[in-house]
Amino acid sequence: MAAVSGEAPDDDLSGLVADLRQRAEAAGEDFRARAGQADRDRRVPAENMAQIRESGLLRVIQARNCGGHELSMRAHLDVISAIAEGCSSTAWVLGVMHAHSWMMAHFPGEAREEVYGADPDTMVSAVIAPRGKATLNGDGSATLSGFWPFGSGCEHASWLLLGAEIFDESGAAVDLADFLVPTSDVAIQDDWFVAGLSGTGSCSIKVDGLNVPAHRRLSIPALIEGDTPGMAEGYDGWLHKADAVPVLALCICGAALGLARAALAEFRRTVQDKPVAYTPHIHSEWSATHIKLGEAASLIDAAHLMLYRVADDIDSYGRSRTPMTIEMRARIRMDCSQGVRFALDGAEKLFLMAGGSSLALRSPLQQASRDLHAINMHGLLLPEASAELYGRVLLGLEPNTILL
Repeated sequence: MAAVSGEAPDDDLSGLVADLRQRAEAAGEDFRARAGQADRDRRVPAENMAQIRESGLLRVIQARNCGGHELSMRAHLDVISAIAEGCSSTAWVLGVMHAHSWMMAHFPGEAREEVYGADPDTMVSAVIAPRGKATLNGDGSATLSGFWPFGSGCEHASWLLLGAEIFDESGAAVDLADFLVPTSDVAIQDDWFVAGLSGTGSCSIKVDGLNVPAHRRLSIPALIEGDTPGMAEGYDGWLHKADAVPVLALCICGAALGLARAALAEFRRTVQDKPVAYTPHIHSEWSATHIKLGEAASLIDAAHLMLYRVADDIDSYGRSRTPMTIEMRARIRMDCSQGVRFALDGAEKLFLMAGGSSLALRSPLQQASRDLHAINMHGLLLPEASAELYGRVLLGLEPNTILL
C-alpha cells in the first residue's frame, strides 16, 4: 500500500517531496525482504542504511545549512511511514535520526561543521533524555559520564547526542543538556535483546569522564524555548523555528502509521479464502470478520488523520514563526500518544481475528503487533502521562513537565 499524503505541498519543493516519497516507497519494498534479517541480527542491515543515504532520505528535515533538504513534518511522515510498510525497525531508526538531524540546526556552527562539513549524510543517533551527569569545567567544557539505554541505530552513527544533568564545580545543578560526542569516544553495549522493534539495534551507551567542548552542548530548556545558538546565528528558514517537543514527539510516530497500513493490507490479502476454524465460515464471507476489519480500518484512518494534523500544525506554526500556545503543545503530546494507540488497536484487532497462523514468525501481523506495542511503550507516548498533562492544561493548571 502506497504512502498516503495530503494535498499540502512544501511551497515550490513539492516535486522534491514527491520524488522522496517515491524513493521511500521503493526502499520500503526492498527492505521488506530483509525485515526478518533485521530481527535476527538485532540491527538494521547495513544495506538498508546505505540505501537510505544514497536516496537522500536521511536529510528530509535536516537544515539546509547542514546540507539537508529542510522540507516539512508532513514530508517526514510520508517518508517514514512508507519505509515502515517494508521494515519497521529501519523506519524507527530513520525516524529518530530525522529528529536528531533537526536538532543539529540548533547547535553552534562549529558543531554543525564538525558533523556535516565533510558529509551531509552523516548519521546521528541519540538518547536525548538527561540520564547522564556532566560537570562544568573552568574553560566552559564539561566532563560527561553516564549510562544511556535505548540508543537506536547507534552502531550506524558517527555522532551521538547524549542527555545529561549539568552541575557546576560546587556541585549545584545548573542545566539539562544534550552533548554531541563522536561514537568512537563511547562504549556501546551489545545488550539489545527485546520482543519489539528488535531490529533497531537500540543498544546501551556508556561514557566515563569524557571531556566535551562547550560548542558541543545544547541546553534542553533553551531548545524547548527556541533560544539556541543555531537560531541566534542567522538561521533564515522556518522549519527549525517550530516548537521542539512537538517535532521530537512526531518523529517517533511515523513508523506506527506504516506498520498499521501494512497489517491492514496483509489481513485483506490472507483472509480471502481462509476458513474460520471449527465453523462453517470463510473469513471473507463472515460478518464478524467484516465488523472487525471495518473497525480496524477506521482506527488506522483515525491514526493517520490525527498524526497528519499534528504535522500540519507544526508546519503551519513554523512557517508563521509563531510559538504554539501551551494548550496546543499539550494537545499535540496527547495526539501523538493517541495516534500510535489507534494504530496499535487497529492492528491488534486484525492480528487476533486472523487466527493462529499469524503467530508464525514469518507473519507480518505478529511483527506489526510486537513493534506497535514497543512504539506505544516509549516514555514520550504513554497515553496516561500525556492525558494527565493535557487535562491539567485544559483546566488552567501548570504543566507537570517541561516536555511539551
